[in-house]
Amino acid sequence: MENNKRTWVDLVWRILLFIWALSILVPLLWIILESLKTNKEFFANVWALPKKLMWVNYKTAWKSYNLGPTALNTLYFVGVSLLLGTFLTTLNAYALTRLQWRGRTLIWSTIMISLFLPGINALVPQYVLMRDLHLTNSLTGLIILDSLGESVFFLMLLGGFMQSLPKELEESAYMDGASLMQVFLRIIVPLSTPGIVTVAIFKFLGLYNAFLGPFIYLGDQAKYTIGVAMYNANQLMQYKADWVTLFAGVTIAMLPTIVLYIIFQRQISEGATLGGVKG
Repeated sequence: MENNKRTWVDLVWRILLFIWALSILVPLLWIILESLKTNKEFFANVWALPKKLMWVNYKTAWKSYNLGPTALNTLYFVGVSLLLGTFLTTLNAYALTRLQWRGRTLIWSTIMISLFLPGINALVPQYVLMRDLHLTNSLTGLIILDSLGESVFFLMLLGGFMQSLPKELEESAYMDGASLMQVFLRIIVPLSTPGIVTVAIFKFLGLYNAFLGPFIYLGDQAKYTIGVAMYNANQLMQYKADWVTLFAGVTIAMLPTIVLYIIFQRQISEGATLGGVKG
């Protein structure tokens, strides 16, 4: 009786997950389909298949929306922020979970309190600080802001993973004469690679899809990231109806995240429970 109940519940969950998957896949496939049409075909019937695949729409989108320089801006912003931010998160997680020092509990508790504070509350003081430091309208300034603005979620994720590592490894290294930094770089970092990779993946997705920060701090169109560039392209549809080119641009913009998910889907799926088990 119990097994039948479990099977029935499992079937219901599978159906719900299948419907959820369709709700995500269908819009993506629809956008790709529309990007291969002409505008005439799009306005005639949005659900009809294109008579001829208009790959030229992607070339038009690349040139019209200036996606080449925008992609370079995004690569610089995401790449540097990812490397610097992931290193600082790893260092902070190690200091807060593996080391014993006065005030650690107070600082960790203060960081936890920030979970209850909406991030939008820091928007105005952050902007005033960035303006006074002359870091607005600068990709480098945006990198500094995103790298130093630590995420509690990433700290908890990586910190929970580091806490599962045996303490004896560090004690043995100290007995052999290793310094604190040597223990961190040669023992903790290699053993924490699965957690670091998971954090890096989530950071990449967050940075690549970032919109509010670049939109607020970047005033020069030549410095736009791809999220802001596609927002401006969408705004242009108020004055012209070249929707198929817009869909082609959206497809180009979402391609890196889709490829990343296909490659690292296992790590992304496991990331939610990464720090849930302690040794």
